Amino acid sequence: MNVNLSKKEIVLFVFFAAFSFFLMFKTFQITPFGELKIALKVWSDFAATIPLIRSFSLGDNIPPQYPLFAGPPIRYHFLFFFVVGFLEKIGLRLDFALNSLSAISFFFLLSIIYLLARTVFKKASIATLSIVLFLFNGSFAFTQFIKTHPLTFQIIPAIVKNKVFSSFGPYDGNTISAFWSLNIFTNQRHLAFSYAAFLLLVLFLFKFVEKKNFSKMNILFLSALVGFFPFFHLAVFGMMEIALVAFFLLYRKFRKEIFTVVFISLLIALPQIYMIGPSQIKIPLFSPGYLIGKLSIINFLTYWFKNLGLTLILAPAGFILAKKGQKKLFLVFLSLFAVGNIFGLSPEIAANHKFFNLFLIGANIFTAYFLYLLWRRAIYGKILGLVLIFFLVFSGLIDFFPIINDTYIKLPDYRENPTASFIFNHTPKDSVFLNATYLYDPASLAGRKIFLGWPYFSWSAGYDTDSRFSEMKELLSSNNKFLLCGLLRQRGISYVEIQNPTSIENITINYSFFENNFIKIFEDNRSKISIFNVSLSCN
Repeated sequence: MNVNLSKKEIVLFVFFAAFSFFLMFKTFQITPFGELKIALKVWSDFAATIPLIRSFSLGDNIPPQYPLFAGPPIRYHFLFFFVVGFLEKIGLRLDFALNSLSAISFFFLLSIIYLLARTVFKKASIATLSIVLFLFNGSFAFTQFIKTHPLTFQIIPAIVKNKVFSSFGPYDGNTISAFWSLNIFTNQRHLAFSYAAFLLLVLFLFKFVEKKNFSKMNILFLSALVGFFPFFHLAVFGMMEIALVAFFLLYRKFRKEIFTVVFISLLIALPQIYMIGPSQIKIPLFSPGYLIGKLSIINFLTYWFKNLGLTLILAPAGFILAKKGQKKLFLVFLSLFAVGNIFGLSPEIAANHKFFNLFLIGANIFTAYFLYLLWRRAIYGKILGLVLIFFLVFSGLIDFFPIINDTYIKLPDYRENPTASFIFNHTPKDSVFLNATYLYDPASLAGRKIFLGWPYFSWSAGYDTDSRFSEMKELLSSNNKFLLCGLLRQRGISYVEIQNPTSIENITINYSFFENNFIKIFEDNRSKISIFNVSLSCN
Protein backbone atom coordinates (compact mmCIF):
# COMPACT_ATOMS: atom_id res chain seq x y z
CA MET A 1 0.00 0.00 0.00
CA ASN A 2 1.46 3.32 -1.09
CA VAL A 3 1.33 6.10 1.51
CA ASN A 4 1.95 9.55 0.07
CA LEU A 5 2.08 12.24 2.74
CA SER A 6 2.02 15.97 2.20
CA LYS A 7 4.39 18.27 4.09
CA LYS A 8 1.57 19.16 6.49
CA GLU A 9 0.89 15.49 7.10
CA ILE A 10 4.57 14.79 7.77
CA VAL A 11 4.51 17.54 10.42
CA LEU A 12 1.36 15.97 11.86
CA PHE A 13 3.03 12.55 12.04
CA VAL A 14 6.02 14.11 13.82
CA PHE A 15 3.54 15.44 16.36
CA PHE A 16 2.05 11.94 16.68
CA ALA A 17 5.50 10.58 17.52
CA ALA A 18 6.39 13.36 19.98
CA PHE A 19 3.06 13.08 21.77
CA SER A 20 3.33 9.28 21.99
CA PHE A 21 6.77 9.38 23.60
CA PHE A 22 5.70 12.16 25.96
CA LEU A 23 2.62 10.23 27.09
CA MET A 24 4.46 7.00 27.87
CA PHE A 25 7.58 8.45 29.47
CA LYS A 26 5.41 10.79 31.56
CA THR A 27 3.83 7.87 33.39
CA PHE A 28 6.83 5.62 34.12
CA GLN A 29 10.51 6.31 34.74
CA ILE A 30 13.51 4.99 36.63
CA THR A 31 15.32 7.58 38.72
CA PRO A 32 19.13 7.98 38.89
CA PHE A 33 18.86 6.39 42.36
CA GLY A 34 17.51 3.12 41.00
CA GLU A 35 13.90 3.76 41.97
CA LEU A 36 10.84 2.81 39.96
CA LYS A 37 8.94 6.08 39.55
CA ILE A 38 5.39 5.07 38.68
CA ALA A 39 2.47 7.43 38.11
CA LEU A 40 -0.28 6.85 40.62
CA LYS A 41 -2.86 6.10 37.94
CA VAL A 42 -0.81 3.25 36.48
CA TRP A 43 0.43 1.97 39.83
CA SER A 44 -2.04 -0.89 40.14
CA ASP A 45 -1.74 -2.19 36.56
CA PHE A 46 2.04 -2.00 36.66
CA ALA A 47 1.99 -4.32 39.67
CA ALA A 48 1.15 -6.99 37.08
CA THR A 49 3.05 -5.52 34.13
CA ILE A 50 6.50 -5.32 35.76
CA PRO A 51 6.47 -8.90 37.17
CA LEU A 52 5.50 -10.22 33.74
CA ILE A 53 8.32 -8.34 32.01
CA ARG A 54 10.84 -9.28 34.68
CA SER A 55 9.90 -12.96 34.48
CA PHE A 56 11.42 -12.84 30.98
CA SER A 57 14.28 -10.38 31.49
CA LEU A 58 15.57 -11.48 34.91
CA GLY A 59 13.91 -14.85 35.35
CA ASP A 60 13.45 -18.04 33.38
CA ASN A 61 9.86 -18.18 32.18
CA ILE A 62 9.96 -20.43 29.12
CA PRO A 63 7.51 -22.11 28.60
CA PRO A 64 5.60 -19.14 30.01
CA GLN A 65 3.64 -19.18 33.23
CA TYR A 66 1.77 -16.24 34.71
CA PRO A 67 4.36 -15.00 37.23
CA LEU A 68 1.64 -14.01 39.73
CA PHE A 69 0.08 -17.49 39.61
CA ALA A 70 2.93 -19.96 39.28
CA GLY A 71 2.29 -23.46 38.01
CA PRO A 72 -0.14 -23.74 35.09
CA PRO A 73 0.59 -22.49 31.57
CA ILE A 74 0.07 -18.78 31.06
CA ARG A 75 -3.46 -17.66 30.22
CA TYR A 76 -2.46 -14.08 29.48
CA HIS A 77 -1.35 -12.71 26.11
CA PHE A 78 2.30 -12.12 26.91
CA LEU A 79 4.22 -11.52 23.69
CA PHE A 80 4.42 -7.70 23.92
CA PHE A 81 5.90 -7.99 27.41
CA PHE A 82 8.20 -10.78 26.27
CA VAL A 83 9.71 -8.37 23.73
CA VAL A 84 10.10 -5.68 26.42
CA GLY A 85 11.77 -8.26 28.66
CA PHE A 86 14.12 -9.25 25.88
CA LEU A 87 15.11 -5.61 25.40
CA GLU A 88 15.88 -5.28 29.09
CA LYS A 89 17.73 -8.58 29.03
CA ILE A 90 20.11 -7.36 26.32
CA GLY A 91 20.89 -4.19 28.26
CA LEU A 92 18.18 -1.58 27.68
CA ARG A 93 16.92 -0.04 30.93
CA LEU A 94 13.40 -1.12 31.82
CA ASP A 95 11.77 2.29 31.44
CA PHE A 96 13.38 2.84 28.03
CA ALA A 97 12.44 -0.64 26.89
CA LEU A 98 8.80 -0.43 27.98
CA ASN A 99 8.17 3.22 27.17
CA SER A 100 9.85 3.14 23.76
CA LEU A 101 7.89 0.10 22.61
CA SER A 102 4.69 1.57 24.06
CA ALA A 103 5.31 4.93 22.36
CA ILE A 104 6.04 3.31 19.00
CA SER A 105 2.84 1.29 19.37
CA PHE A 106 0.77 4.39 20.19
CA PHE A 107 2.33 6.25 17.26
CA PHE A 108 1.44 3.26 15.08
CA LEU A 109 -2.15 3.47 16.33
CA LEU A 110 -2.49 7.19 15.63
CA SER A 111 -0.98 6.73 12.20
CA ILE A 112 -3.31 3.89 11.22
CA ILE A 113 -6.39 5.77 12.46
CA TYR A 114 -5.35 8.70 10.28
CA LEU A 115 -4.60 6.56 7.22
CA LEU A 116 -7.81 4.55 7.57
CA ALA A 117 -9.95 7.69 7.78
CA ARG A 118 -8.12 9.32 4.87
CA THR A 119 -8.37 6.17 2.75
CA VAL A 120 -12.10 5.77 3.32
CA PHE A 121 -13.16 9.41 2.91
CA LYS A 122 -10.24 10.79 0.83
CA LYS A 123 -9.90 13.89 3.02
CA ALA A 124 -7.00 14.84 5.30
CA SER A 125 -9.33 17.08 7.31
CA ILE A 126 -11.61 14.14 8.15
CA ALA A 127 -8.58 12.06 9.13
CA THR A 128 -7.23 14.83 11.36
CA LEU A 129 -10.58 15.32 13.07
CA SER A 130 -10.80 11.54 13.61
CA ILE A 131 -7.54 11.77 15.57
CA VAL A 132 -8.87 14.68 17.65
CA LEU A 133 -12.02 12.76 18.49
CA PHE A 134 -9.94 9.72 19.43
CA LEU A 135 -7.62 11.64 21.76
CA PHE A 136 -10.44 13.55 23.49
CA ASN A 137 -13.45 11.36 24.19
CA GLY A 138 -16.99 12.58 23.65
CA SER A 139 -18.72 11.13 26.71
CA PHE A 140 -20.82 13.26 29.03
CA ALA A 141 -18.31 12.84 31.85
CA PHE A 142 -17.89 16.63 31.87
CA THR A 143 -21.32 16.88 33.53
CA GLN A 144 -19.78 15.30 36.63
CA PHE A 145 -16.92 17.80 36.56
CA ILE A 146 -19.12 20.89 36.35
CA LYS A 147 -21.13 19.71 39.35
CA THR A 148 -18.16 20.72 41.49
CA HIS A 149 -16.68 23.34 39.15
CA PRO A 150 -19.31 25.91 38.08
CA LEU A 151 -19.14 27.38 34.59
CA THR A 152 -17.25 30.55 35.45
CA PHE A 153 -13.93 31.98 34.29
CA GLN A 154 -12.32 29.85 37.02
CA ILE A 155 -13.18 26.63 35.24
CA ILE A 156 -10.20 26.92 32.86
CA PRO A 157 -7.53 26.92 35.63
CA ALA A 158 -9.58 24.22 37.38
CA ILE A 159 -9.32 22.02 34.28
CA VAL A 160 -5.61 22.68 33.86
CA LYS A 161 -4.94 21.79 37.52
CA ASN A 162 -7.32 18.84 37.58
CA LYS A 163 -5.95 15.57 39.01
CA VAL A 164 -9.08 13.40 39.11
CA PHE A 165 -10.99 11.77 36.27
CA SER A 166 -14.50 13.18 35.98
CA SER A 167 -16.11 9.75 36.08
CA PHE A 168 -14.59 6.33 36.68
CA GLY A 169 -17.46 3.90 36.35
CA PRO A 170 -18.16 1.28 37.39
CA TYR A 171 -15.43 1.53 40.02
CA ASP A 172 -16.61 4.83 41.53
CA GLY A 173 -20.30 4.00 41.24
CA ASN A 174 -20.87 6.26 38.23
CA THR A 175 -22.58 5.24 35.00
CA ILE A 176 -20.01 6.83 32.72
CA SER A 177 -17.13 4.46 32.12
CA ALA A 178 -13.49 4.76 33.16
CA PHE A 179 -12.39 3.39 29.79
CA TRP A 180 -12.72 6.39 27.49
CA SER A 181 -9.62 8.38 28.48
CA LEU A 182 -6.02 7.83 27.38
CA ASN A 183 -5.48 6.19 30.76
CA ILE A 184 -6.25 2.80 29.23
CA PHE A 185 -3.21 3.12 26.97
CA THR A 186 -0.80 4.27 29.68
CA ASN A 187 -1.98 1.38 31.87
CA GLN A 188 -2.42 -1.41 29.31
CA ARG A 189 0.76 -0.89 27.34
CA HIS A 190 0.07 -3.71 24.88
CA LEU A 191 -3.33 -2.29 23.89
CA ALA A 192 -2.23 0.39 21.39
CA PHE A 193 -0.26 -2.07 19.28
CA SER A 194 -3.16 -4.52 19.31
CA TYR A 195 -5.68 -1.89 18.23
CA ALA A 196 -3.30 -0.67 15.53
CA ALA A 197 -2.96 -4.20 14.18
CA PHE A 198 -6.74 -4.59 14.09
CA LEU A 199 -7.12 -1.32 12.19
CA LEU A 200 -4.34 -2.34 9.82
CA LEU A 201 -6.28 -5.51 9.05
CA VAL A 202 -9.42 -3.46 8.37
CA LEU A 203 -7.47 -0.97 6.25
CA PHE A 204 -5.93 -3.69 4.07
CA LEU A 205 -9.24 -5.53 3.72
CA PHE A 206 -10.93 -2.29 2.66
CA LYS A 207 -8.19 -1.56 0.13
CA PHE A 208 -8.18 -5.10 -1.24
CA VAL A 209 -11.93 -5.23 -1.83
CA GLU A 210 -11.94 -1.65 -3.17
CA LYS A 211 -9.19 -2.44 -5.72
CA LYS A 212 -10.25 -6.08 -6.21
CA ASN A 213 -6.72 -7.13 -5.34
CA PHE A 214 -6.96 -10.28 -3.24
CA SER A 215 -3.73 -11.88 -4.45
CA LYS A 216 -2.24 -14.99 -2.88
CA MET A 217 0.43 -12.87 -1.20
CA ASN A 218 -2.23 -10.57 0.25
CA ILE A 219 -4.15 -13.57 1.58
CA LEU A 220 -1.03 -15.00 3.21
CA PHE A 221 -0.13 -11.62 4.72
CA LEU A 222 -3.57 -11.17 6.31
CA SER A 223 -3.59 -14.78 7.50
CA ALA A 224 -0.24 -14.30 9.24
CA LEU A 225 -1.27 -10.94 10.72
CA VAL A 226 -4.34 -12.51 12.34
CA GLY A 227 -3.01 -15.99 13.01
CA PHE A 228 0.00 -14.98 15.06
CA PHE A 229 -2.02 -12.60 17.24
CA PRO A 230 -3.41 -14.67 20.18
CA PHE A 231 -0.10 -14.34 22.06
CA PHE A 232 -0.15 -10.56 21.43
CA HIS A 233 -3.75 -9.99 22.51
CA LEU A 234 -6.31 -12.78 22.66
CA ALA A 235 -9.37 -10.51 22.75
CA VAL A 236 -8.20 -8.46 19.78
CA PHE A 237 -7.51 -11.71 17.90
CA GLY A 238 -11.17 -12.54 18.48
CA MET A 239 -12.15 -9.10 17.19
CA MET A 240 -10.03 -9.65 14.08
CA GLU A 241 -11.95 -12.84 13.34
CA ILE A 242 -15.23 -10.98 13.92
CA ALA A 243 -14.11 -8.33 11.43
CA LEU A 244 -13.26 -11.04 8.89
CA VAL A 245 -16.70 -12.60 9.33
CA ALA A 246 -18.30 -9.17 8.84
CA PHE A 247 -16.31 -8.62 5.62
CA PHE A 248 -17.28 -12.15 4.53
CA LEU A 249 -20.98 -11.34 4.95
CA LEU A 250 -20.77 -7.86 3.42
CA TYR A 251 -18.63 -8.62 0.35
CA ARG A 252 -20.10 -11.60 -1.52
CA LYS A 253 -17.60 -11.39 -4.39
CA PHE A 254 -14.64 -12.02 -2.08
CA ARG A 255 -16.05 -14.68 0.22
CA LYS A 256 -13.69 -17.36 -1.05
CA GLU A 257 -10.61 -15.22 -0.35
CA ILE A 258 -11.85 -14.05 3.07
CA PHE A 259 -12.81 -17.61 4.06
CA THR A 260 -9.28 -18.68 3.15
CA VAL A 261 -7.84 -15.99 5.45
CA VAL A 262 -10.09 -17.16 8.29
CA PHE A 263 -9.17 -20.81 7.74
CA ILE A 264 -5.39 -20.29 7.55
CA SER A 265 -5.36 -17.81 10.45
CA LEU A 266 -7.23 -20.26 12.67
CA LEU A 267 -4.79 -23.04 11.77
CA ILE A 268 -1.91 -20.79 12.84
CA ALA A 269 -3.71 -19.60 15.97
CA LEU A 270 -4.99 -22.92 17.31
CA PRO A 271 -1.70 -24.06 18.92
CA GLN A 272 -1.51 -20.70 20.74
CA ILE A 273 -5.14 -20.96 21.86
CA TYR A 274 -4.55 -24.55 22.99
CA MET A 275 -1.54 -23.48 25.04
CA ILE A 276 -3.51 -20.70 26.72
CA GLY A 277 -6.24 -23.18 27.48
CA PRO A 278 -9.74 -22.68 28.86
CA SER A 279 -10.53 -20.47 31.80
CA GLN A 280 -10.44 -22.12 35.23
CA ILE A 281 -13.50 -20.02 36.06
CA LYS A 282 -16.92 -20.56 34.52
CA ILE A 283 -17.78 -17.59 32.29
CA PRO A 284 -21.41 -17.09 31.20
CA LEU A 285 -21.06 -16.64 27.44
CA PHE A 286 -24.46 -14.98 27.02
CA SER A 287 -24.23 -11.83 29.10
CA PRO A 288 -26.35 -9.10 27.48
CA GLY A 289 -26.20 -5.48 28.55
CA TYR A 290 -22.53 -5.03 29.47
CA LEU A 291 -22.52 -2.85 32.63
CA ILE A 292 -26.17 -1.81 32.34
CA GLY A 293 -27.86 -2.87 35.56
CA LYS A 294 -31.46 -3.49 34.54
CA LEU A 295 -31.48 -4.04 30.82
CA SER A 296 -34.23 -2.34 28.84
CA ILE A 297 -34.30 -0.30 25.63
CA ILE A 298 -34.50 2.96 27.59
CA ASN A 299 -31.68 1.98 29.96
CA PHE A 300 -29.56 0.76 27.05
CA LEU A 301 -29.93 4.00 25.10
CA THR A 302 -29.44 6.11 28.23
CA TYR A 303 -26.26 4.27 29.19
CA TRP A 304 -24.69 4.58 25.76
CA PHE A 305 -25.79 8.17 25.26
CA LYS A 306 -24.03 9.11 28.49
CA ASN A 307 -20.93 7.15 27.51
CA LEU A 308 -20.69 7.89 23.79
CA GLY A 309 -22.20 11.35 23.95
CA LEU A 310 -23.18 12.97 20.66
CA THR A 311 -21.26 10.26 18.78
CA LEU A 312 -24.29 8.03 19.32
CA ILE A 313 -26.23 10.39 17.04
CA LEU A 314 -23.58 11.84 14.74
CA ALA A 315 -21.86 8.57 13.75
CA PRO A 316 -25.14 7.05 12.44
CA ALA A 317 -25.80 10.36 10.67
CA GLY A 318 -22.40 10.06 8.97
CA PHE A 319 -23.25 6.46 8.09
CA ILE A 320 -26.51 7.49 6.42
CA LEU A 321 -24.77 10.16 4.34
CA ALA A 322 -21.82 7.95 3.37
CA LYS A 323 -21.47 6.01 0.13
CA LYS A 324 -22.32 2.32 -0.09
CA GLY A 325 -18.74 1.04 0.27
CA GLN A 326 -18.08 3.37 3.18
CA LYS A 327 -21.26 2.23 4.93
CA LYS A 328 -20.05 -1.36 4.90
CA LEU A 329 -16.99 -0.33 6.90
CA PHE A 330 -19.20 1.18 9.60
CA LEU A 331 -21.08 -2.12 9.85
CA VAL A 332 -17.77 -3.91 10.48
CA PHE A 333 -17.15 -1.70 13.53
CA LEU A 334 -20.79 -1.98 14.58
CA SER A 335 -20.38 -5.75 14.81
CA LEU A 336 -17.87 -5.20 17.65
CA PHE A 337 -20.40 -3.03 19.48
CA ALA A 338 -23.00 -5.77 19.12
CA VAL A 339 -20.74 -8.58 20.33
CA GLY A 340 -19.54 -6.55 23.32
CA ASN A 341 -23.14 -5.93 24.38
CA ILE A 342 -24.28 -9.53 23.99
CA PHE A 343 -21.47 -11.81 25.14
CA GLY A 344 -19.25 -12.13 28.19
CA LEU A 345 -15.78 -13.20 27.12
CA SER A 346 -13.79 -12.92 30.37
CA PRO A 347 -14.50 -13.26 34.11
CA GLU A 348 -14.73 -9.46 34.35
CA ILE A 349 -17.50 -8.12 32.11
CA ALA A 350 -15.92 -4.64 32.26
CA ALA A 351 -13.09 -6.05 30.12
CA ASN A 352 -15.50 -5.89 27.18
CA HIS A 353 -14.54 -2.21 27.00
CA LYS A 354 -11.94 -3.31 24.44
CA PHE A 355 -14.75 -3.99 21.96
CA PHE A 356 -16.28 -0.58 22.54
CA ASN A 357 -12.99 1.33 22.33
CA LEU A 358 -12.37 -0.16 18.90
CA PHE A 359 -15.96 0.45 17.82
CA LEU A 360 -15.58 4.07 18.93
CA ILE A 361 -12.51 4.55 16.73
CA GLY A 362 -14.60 3.58 13.72
CA ALA A 363 -17.59 5.62 14.91
CA ASN A 364 -15.34 8.66 15.32
CA ILE A 365 -14.33 8.45 11.66
CA PHE A 366 -17.98 8.63 10.58
CA THR A 367 -18.66 11.40 13.09
CA ALA A 368 -15.76 13.33 11.57
CA TYR A 369 -17.27 12.77 8.11
CA PHE A 370 -20.61 14.20 9.23
CA LEU A 371 -18.89 17.24 10.77
CA TYR A 372 -16.95 17.74 7.53
CA LEU A 373 -20.18 17.79 5.55
CA LEU A 374 -21.72 20.17 8.07
CA TRP A 375 -18.70 22.48 7.83
CA ARG A 376 -19.20 22.77 4.07
CA ARG A 377 -22.60 24.34 4.61
CA ALA A 378 -23.16 28.06 5.12
CA ILE A 379 -21.97 29.90 8.19
CA TYR A 380 -24.60 28.20 10.36
CA GLY A 381 -23.02 24.86 9.55
CA LYS A 382 -19.61 26.04 10.70
CA ILE A 383 -21.02 27.49 13.93
CA LEU A 384 -23.00 24.34 14.67
CA GLY A 385 -19.97 22.22 13.80
CA LEU A 386 -17.79 24.09 16.29
CA VAL A 387 -20.43 23.68 19.01
CA LEU A 388 -20.67 19.95 18.33
CA ILE A 389 -16.88 19.54 18.33
CA PHE A 390 -16.70 21.32 21.70
CA PHE A 391 -19.10 18.83 23.27
CA LEU A 392 -17.30 15.93 21.57
CA VAL A 393 -13.91 16.81 23.10
CA PHE A 394 -14.73 18.59 26.36
CA SER A 395 -14.73 15.46 28.56
CA GLY A 396 -11.54 14.20 26.98
CA LEU A 397 -9.85 17.54 27.52
CA ILE A 398 -10.80 17.50 31.20
CA ASP A 399 -9.62 13.90 31.57
CA PHE A 400 -6.30 14.59 29.85
CA PHE A 401 -4.97 16.73 32.70
CA PRO A 402 -5.24 14.06 35.45
CA ILE A 403 -2.63 12.15 33.44
CA ILE A 404 -0.43 15.24 33.03
CA ASN A 405 -0.80 16.28 36.68
CA ASP A 406 -0.49 12.82 38.17
CA THR A 407 1.68 12.26 41.21
CA TYR A 408 4.24 9.47 41.50
CA ILE A 409 4.98 6.58 43.78
CA LYS A 410 8.60 5.52 44.10
CA LEU A 411 9.96 2.19 45.21
CA PRO A 412 13.48 0.77 45.11
CA ASP A 413 14.11 -1.48 42.12
CA TYR A 414 15.63 -4.90 42.56
CA ARG A 415 19.24 -3.69 42.83
CA GLU A 416 18.36 -1.23 45.60
CA ASN A 417 15.89 -3.47 47.41
CA PRO A 418 17.91 -5.75 49.76
CA THR A 419 15.42 -8.63 49.59
CA ALA A 420 14.95 -8.45 45.82
CA SER A 421 18.72 -8.09 45.33
CA PHE A 422 19.36 -11.21 47.41
CA ILE A 423 16.74 -13.14 45.46
CA PHE A 424 18.20 -12.01 42.14
CA ASN A 425 21.78 -12.96 43.11
CA HIS A 426 21.23 -16.11 45.16
CA THR A 427 18.25 -18.02 43.78
CA PRO A 428 17.77 -19.90 40.49
CA LYS A 429 15.93 -17.95 37.79
CA ASP A 430 13.09 -20.47 37.62
CA SER A 431 12.40 -20.39 41.36
CA VAL A 432 8.87 -20.15 42.73
CA PHE A 433 8.22 -18.22 45.94
CA LEU A 434 5.41 -18.60 48.41
CA ASN A 435 5.19 -14.85 48.62
CA ALA A 436 4.99 -12.49 51.58
CA THR A 437 3.25 -9.58 49.81
CA TYR A 438 0.78 -9.14 46.97
CA LEU A 439 1.94 -6.02 45.12
CA TYR A 440 5.51 -5.51 43.90
CA ASP A 441 6.77 -8.47 45.89
CA PRO A 442 10.60 -8.58 46.00
CA ALA A 443 10.58 -11.92 44.21
CA SER A 444 8.48 -10.39 41.41
CA LEU A 445 10.86 -7.45 41.04
CA ALA A 446 13.72 -9.94 40.73
CA GLY A 447 11.96 -11.88 37.96
CA ARG A 448 10.89 -14.90 40.00
CA LYS A 449 7.42 -16.40 39.95
CA ILE A 450 5.20 -16.20 43.03
CA PHE A 451 2.45 -18.47 44.27
CA LEU A 452 -0.34 -15.87 44.31
CA GLY A 453 -0.10 -12.18 43.54
CA TRP A 454 -2.95 -9.71 43.88
CA PRO A 455 -5.91 -12.03 43.08
CA TYR A 456 -7.69 -9.60 40.73
CA PHE A 457 -4.93 -9.89 38.13
CA SER A 458 -5.00 -13.67 37.96
CA TRP A 459 -8.77 -13.93 38.37
CA SER A 460 -9.39 -11.58 35.44
CA ALA A 461 -7.08 -13.78 33.34
CA GLY A 462 -9.21 -16.83 34.18
CA TYR A 463 -7.33 -18.45 37.05
CA ASP A 464 -9.08 -19.98 40.07
CA THR A 465 -7.75 -17.58 42.71
CA ASP A 466 -10.21 -18.68 45.42
CA SER A 467 -8.76 -22.20 45.49
CA ARG A 468 -5.21 -20.85 45.31
CA PHE A 469 -5.86 -18.47 48.24
CA SER A 470 -7.21 -21.36 50.31
CA GLU A 471 -4.02 -23.28 49.56
CA MET A 472 -1.95 -20.26 50.54
CA LYS A 473 -3.73 -20.03 53.90
CA GLU A 474 -3.17 -23.72 54.49
CA LEU A 475 0.54 -23.53 53.68
CA LEU A 476 1.29 -20.49 55.83
CA SER A 477 -0.67 -21.63 58.86
CA SER A 478 0.67 -25.21 58.90
CA ASN A 479 2.19 -26.79 62.01
CA ASN A 480 3.08 -30.15 60.45
CA LYS A 481 6.48 -30.09 58.77
CA PHE A 482 6.15 -33.46 57.03
CA LEU A 483 2.78 -32.54 55.53
CA LEU A 484 3.89 -29.01 54.63
CA CYS A 485 7.05 -30.18 52.88
CA GLY A 486 5.00 -32.54 50.74
CA LEU A 487 2.59 -29.75 49.79
CA LEU A 488 5.40 -27.30 48.97
CA ARG A 489 7.16 -29.83 46.75
CA GLN A 490 3.88 -30.80 45.10
CA ARG A 491 3.26 -27.15 44.15
CA GLY A 492 6.82 -26.58 42.97
CA ILE A 493 7.59 -23.95 45.63
CA SER A 494 11.32 -23.37 46.10
CA TYR A 495 11.32 -20.68 48.80
CA VAL A 496 8.97 -19.34 51.45
CA GLU A 497 8.84 -15.60 52.16
CA ILE A 498 7.54 -14.56 55.55
CA GLN A 499 6.74 -10.98 56.50
CA ASN A 500 6.02 -10.17 60.13
CA PRO A 501 3.42 -8.75 60.31
CA THR A 502 1.95 -9.86 57.01
CA SER A 503 0.29 -7.33 54.73
CA ILE A 504 -1.95 -9.97 53.16
CA GLU A 505 -5.45 -9.79 54.60
CA ASN A 506 -7.18 -12.86 56.07
CA ILE A 507 -3.90 -14.77 56.30
CA THR A 508 -2.58 -16.23 59.54
CA ILE A 509 1.09 -17.17 59.50
CA ASN A 510 2.60 -19.63 61.96
CA TYR A 511 5.78 -17.57 62.42
CA SER A 512 7.32 -19.68 65.20
CA PHE A 513 6.78 -22.86 63.20
CA PHE A 514 8.82 -21.59 60.25
CA GLU A 515 11.51 -20.12 62.53
CA ASN A 516 11.94 -23.42 64.36
CA ASN A 517 11.54 -25.89 61.52
CA PHE A 518 12.81 -24.25 58.34
CA ILE A 519 16.28 -23.02 57.39
CA LYS A 520 16.38 -19.26 57.02
CA ILE A 521 18.76 -18.04 54.30
CA PHE A 522 17.97 -14.32 54.44
CA GLU A 523 16.40 -11.70 56.68
CA ASP A 524 15.72 -8.03 55.97
CA ASN A 525 15.18 -6.15 59.22
CA ARG A 526 13.79 -3.12 57.39
CA SER A 527 11.03 -4.85 55.45
CA LYS A 528 10.63 -7.59 58.11
CA ILE A 529 10.88 -10.25 55.40
CA SER A 530 12.59 -13.58 55.93
CA ILE A 531 13.30 -16.20 53.28
CA PHE A 532 13.37 -19.93 53.98
CA ASN A 533 14.85 -22.53 51.64
CA VAL A 534 12.45 -25.41 51.01
CA SER A 535 14.93 -27.95 49.62
CA LEU A 536 17.39 -27.46 52.53
CA SER A 537 14.59 -27.61 55.08
CA CYS A 538 12.75 -30.58 53.65
CA ASN A 539 15.63 -32.91 52.78
